[in-house]
Amino acid sequence: MADPDSKLEIQMLHDRVMVRVVPGAGERRSSAGIVIPATAQMAKRLTWGEVFGVGNHVRQVKVGDRVLFNPEDQFEFEVQAQTFLVMRERDLHAVAAAEPAEHGTGLYL
Repeated sequence: MADPDSKLEIQMLHDRVMVRVVPGAGERRSSAGIVIPATAQMAKRLTWGEVFGVGNHVRQVKVGDRVLFNPEDQFEFEVQAQTFLVMRERDLHAVAAAEPAEHGTGLYL
């Protein structure tokens, strides 16, 4: 029997991406300074996450990228007390790049 504390190597398959939700991404402040809790439902809201693994058919993102996605209807799993989501690359809406791209919106975080 394997030791439950041993490290696991996880290789994502095909076009799957493993993402961990960025802590603090749910709660936000309005322009007037009012704290809006993550549980408040105003409209469908996208969430930022960090890529922790990619399959061999993923072409647009790499490990360490910050991505924007819809957290609803995603598959969730836990490894060593950390929760991750698995989704297809096509379910990602945007990638935040540290370097400016030749083409883009011109928005900076």
